[in-house]
Amino acid sequence: MKKARYNRISSPNQKLERQLVRNHPDELIYNDVVSGAVAFKEREKGQELMKAIEEGTIDFVSVAAVDRLGRNLYDVITTLEYFTDNGVVLRVDNLGIESMVNGKPNQVFKLIVSVLGNVAEMERENLRERQLEGIAIAKANGRYKGRVRGSSMDESEFLEKYSHVVKEIRNHQDLSLRKLAKLTDTSLGTVQKVSQIVKSQNI
Repeated sequence: MKKARYNRISSPNQKLERQLVRNHPDELIYNDVVSGAVAFKEREKGQELMKAIEEGTIDFVSVAAVDRLGRNLYDVITTLEYFTDNGVVLRVDNLGIESMVNGKPNQVFKLIVSVLGNVAEMERENLRERQLEGIAIAKANGRYKGRVRGSSMDESEFLEKYSHVVKEIRNHQDLSLRKLAKLTDTSLGTVQKVSQIVKSQNI
């Protein structure tokens, strides 16, 4: 079995990289230095890992936690399904389980993934409903601005892309935007834009 260790951090950390190599001597290290807002398939090391999997070089991947694999639950589920479809065993350290046991799907792992998938779907639907309600209210009050300044996306698309930021803004209303940016691994400017839209649409 050819093994890999995938990790994602927001900024370069040579100490952590050395620690990864030391703690996982039998695994190829794929360490992405990128914002958590970037989808797995769009990350440099994520793409390299997917290429290695498709070439048959890697058939086992370990991660510290499932959230290392995506920008939100939907992206995580998509990545997990990719591993399964390509016969890759995934080990999640903080859950202490692997996706396959003795060559057979781990039913506990499948249950957890199923729950995550349902939660992701609920999050998307709730956000979409709130966006539509907010847009309707903003239009009625003459506040809807369409496309986000500096972006090719309209407000609805922008909020969907940064749904994890919307969630944290709603769940941590006492936190400053700077702290929210750090919490979500997103730039302060993006968090500010998301916050402004959320407030204008009363999401």
